[in-house]
Amino acid sequence: MEVKNAVAGTLESGDILIQIAPANTAGLHIELDSTVAYQFGKQIEAVIAETLQNFGLTDAEVKATDKGALDCTIRARVTAAAVRATGKDVWAD
Repeated sequence: MEVKNAVAGTLESGDILIQIAPANTAGLHIELDSTVAYQFGKQIEAVIAETLQNFGLTDAEVKATDKGALDCTIRARVTAAAVRATGKDVWAD
């Protein structure tokens, strides 16, 4: 799947900014900057990876700047960024 640079989200409290770029090497490479990384960093990274894998995106550079987003917000932002990065419509049959 071809990937281009894409962004979704904001840096507001309770949100997350997701940036997706083409990968230099195979696999998902997630860089997380979070105000709650100590407590929830592994969970945030797992939600990002699971969402992208379910989307079918397996090779990408992902930078996530989290400001305390809930899992549902993380999934929504990652999905929006993935749609923008690939052009794949997740709502089409």
